Amino acid sequence: MNFIETVFQKLKRHPKRIVFPEGTEPRVLRAAARFVKLQLGAPVVLGRKDEIEKIAVAEDISLDHIGVIDPTTSSELPTFAARLEKLKRYRNLGTKQANEILANPNYFGAMMVQYNQVDGLVTGARDTASSALRPLIQLIKPLPTTTSISSCMMLDLSNKRYGERGVMFFADCAVIPEPNVEQLSDIAVQTGAICRQLTGNKPRIALLSFSTKGSANLPSPQKVAAATALARQKADAQGLEMEIDGELQADTALLPDLAARKAPSSLVAGKANVMIFPDLNSGNIGAKLVQYLAGAETYGQILLGLSRPCADLSRGATEDDILGVAAILGLQAIEYRKLYPPNPSDA
Repeated sequence: MNFIETVFQKLKRHPKRIVFPEGTEPRVLRAAARFVKLQLGAPVVLGRKDEIEKIAVAEDISLDHIGVIDPTTSSELPTFAARLEKLKRYRNLGTKQANEILANPNYFGAMMVQYNQVDGLVTGARDTASSALRPLIQLIKPLPTTTSISSCMMLDLSNKRYGERGVMFFADCAVIPEPNVEQLSDIAVQTGAICRQLTGNKPRIALLSFSTKGSANLPSPQKVAAATALARQKADAQGLEMEIDGELQADTALLPDLAARKAPSSLVAGKANVMIFPDLNSGNIGAKLVQYLAGAETYGQILLGLSRPCADLSRGATEDDILGVAAILGLQAIEYRKLYPPNPSDA
């Protein structure tokens, strides 16, 4: 049984409600139908009902047990509009403008997940990253432990020697172009927390560089070393059990023999299961090289730093990718409910 199959098995015991704002995208509809068939929960798709039904007929997709909501005619629109107008960013809006904003399914879906009508949100299969991310960052409360919103990708490698029987996490591959020390430390700790939530394994987090342990005395590896020290402090302050080390070269983080020579005292080198890249260039390129050249199964981007489970897919995401990410968010939601119980004022 591979990693995503174990996620399916766990989620069947605790089914969740996931919203897909891109309800007129055939890949999304097929993934939602499979979510139902696998008994993982109750998916909701957003968009014009007549258009969604037309696409479902054309693509031979069953909409049984899939909720279909048109944001422009939803009974929740007045409530969401009133809540939107109370937010500082939107305080000067009139009701008409608020309704126009919420007609965008990504904004409507963000309100649904923020106010606990669904357990998670999956978007980005068709929309650009900026149009998918902006509503989530603006409308969903951040976690109390961070000021950074970033992302991680989960990989299931064919070579089971690496990570945790082939399961690894890469970050940040989608959101912050040039993370500073504070942001890089947040990315490390949050990705470690996701690793623990989803796998139950102790995170062994490598902050990556072209240098290992001061072999290059330059600003970039110095930033990574500083972020490593800060990440350790944050993990300790939050009571999170994880090993964090850096700066490490990628091969030192992965290969035990090399790690024994270059970082013999490291508790991470040679056995990392979380890889933190120094910037978005390296993270995005590295993840896609592993995905396509090594044939890894990849699931992401899972957003970090939000108080609700959300994901921003690649526009190249397949039906399998969308289904897998939705299931991962469902599993993540189980832990979110334990860690961050819904506030009665959010109901």
